[in-house]
Amino acid sequence: MFGNGNNHKLKIFSGRANRPLAEGIAKVLAVPLGNMTLGDFPDRETSVRIEEDVRGRDVFIVQPTSTPVNDHLMELLIILDAFKRASPARITAVLPYYGYARQDRKDKGRVPISAKLVANLITKAGADRVLALDLHAAQIQGFFDIPVDHLYAVKEIAKHVRSLGIDQSELIVLSPDEGSIKKALDFQKNVGGKISVADKRRTSATEIKHGHLIGAPVDGKSVVIYDDMISTAGTIVGAVNVARQHGAKAVYVCATHGVLCGPAIERLGSAKIDQIAITDSIPLPPEKQLPNIKVISVASLIANAIQRIHGNESVSELFKDEPPITREINTK
Repeated sequence: MFGNGNNHKLKIFSGRANRPLAEGIAKVLAVPLGNMTLGDFPDRETSVRIEEDVRGRDVFIVQPTSTPVNDHLMELLIILDAFKRASPARITAVLPYYGYARQDRKDKGRVPISAKLVANLITKAGADRVLALDLHAAQIQGFFDIPVDHLYAVKEIAKHVRSLGIDQSELIVLSPDEGSIKKALDFQKNVGGKISVADKRRTSATEIKHGHLIGAPVDGKSVVIYDDMISTAGTIVGAVNVARQHGAKAVYVCATHGVLCGPAIERLGSAKIDQIAITDSIPLPPEKQLPNIKVISVASLIANAIQRIHGNESVSELFKDEPPITREINTK
């Protein structure tokens, strides 16, 4: 079993995509973050050197493939290759955000399935296991030929929503489109209230139009819009506008991944939103920090999963109510 004897000790390393989250994970587990030097050659090729012995260790590498996606993905692959050649017992790629996840099927002619390509690259580079958070499409787990542990931040976000003190009789969980109904239903199970759906119609490749609401009325109610990510915020803001047009007295937006690219910040800043809650799966730079954005940490969630993987325990137990980490981990 991992954690016994001199070898197989837990080691956590971080790429440059989200070091604060990796530091938070290491703090929860009470282990030091591994020592690794990352840099760029003059031509911007990535340079990696592991600065400590990892032979026979249980290694976890924290690296979301967020913006700039190609840079962070390539860095992850090079880090994995470096570790594969350093003879650890096991390498787990911890992906709080999985880039290219939206290209998960061939829905038209002559297009790639990039999510599968990325899975192949991560596996070939040396990962023995993957730990992911709120994949955009659950079937991406099947693209890997190695074990994948899929975490959900729904309980952490639901806990925050419950702390807002919204009366159950006034709470409406609003799915921003028909494709997100299942996620909204799972969220509603954790926060209560009733469910509604914003009817979204795509008018072009870049334009969408929201119209009607399907389900519970929102007039005079507090609406919570839930999705797995906010990218350009077109879908989210469209749902916000529909809720307001139908008389919602308060609108809250919740998502796991704050991708916030393109016109997202401008759209969110001009929309009538009481609060936007996202997790720290992707770092939030100063230029994207709106006054009404609340960041929820997933460090404890990921740390608990790492602890369970390290101890060969069930990760699915995390989705039941249980006390925080108390057991000791061999890190010497």
